[in-house]
Amino acid sequence: MTPPADRAQLSKTAVVERGLKLADADGLDALTIRKLAADLGVTPMALYWHFRSKEELLTGLSERVWSEMDVTVDPAAPWPAQLRGLLESLIGVLRAHSSAPHLLSRYKGSNESQLRAMEVSLQVLRDGAGFGPEEASEIVRLALWTAIMLILSENGFEPGESPAERDEAYRQRVLRLSMLSPAAYPRVIEHAKELCASPELHFRLGVDMFMAGVETLARANQTRPL
Repeated sequence: MTPPADRAQLSKTAVVERGLKLADADGLDALTIRKLAADLGVTPMALYWHFRSKEELLTGLSERVWSEMDVTVDPAAPWPAQLRGLLESLIGVLRAHSSAPHLLSRYKGSNESQLRAMEVSLQVLRDGAGFGPEEASEIVRLALWTAIMLILSENGFEPGESPAERDEAYRQRVLRLSMLSPAAYPRVIEHAKELCASPELHFRLGVDMFMAGVETLARANQTRPL
C-alpha cells in the first residue's frame, strides 16, 4: 500500500508537471516511474496510485502538452488566418517542450485537449474553406505532422541540449561548412551561417508553404465543376 502521506502530498497534476520537465531535460526514454518518484521525493508506489504504467504517464504528458495550445479563433478573420493561428500555436507549444514532438508522434490517443483542437480546426476547414470531410480530416493530420517535422528539422534541434551546448554545436557546423573546398562548394561556403541558423525563417517558411498548399486546394475546389 502507498503511505497515505505520499498520496496526500502528491496530485496527478504535480506528477505530470514534473514528468514533463524531466522529459524535456533528459528525453522520453530516460523518464521512468522510479526516476520521477525519486525526483518528487516519494515512493514509486505513490506514482502508481495515479498512473499504472509509464505508458499511462506519457499519455498524461501528451494531454498536458495539447492543453497548452491556444484554440481560440477570431470568427471575423478570414479562414486562412484562423488556420495559420492554430498551426502557429501548435508549433509554439512544440518548441516550448523538447520532448513534445516525440511525445505527440508516439501517443496519438485522443484526449479532451486534442479533441478540442481537432474540432476547431475541422470547423475552420469545413465552414470557412469549404473542404469536404475527407480533405478536411487529412489536412488536420498533415498539420500536426508538419508542425512536428518543422521542430525536428530545425537546425541544431537536440532534446535536452543547453543554450551553451546549442551555441557550440552551431559554431562547429558553421566551421565544418566553411572549411569545404571553395572550388567545389562556393555557394555552400557563402551561406554557411544561414544554412546552420535562422530558426525563425525556418518556421515562417514552413508555415507559409503549408498554408499556400491548403489555400491552393481550397481555390481549386471552388472552381471545380459540380
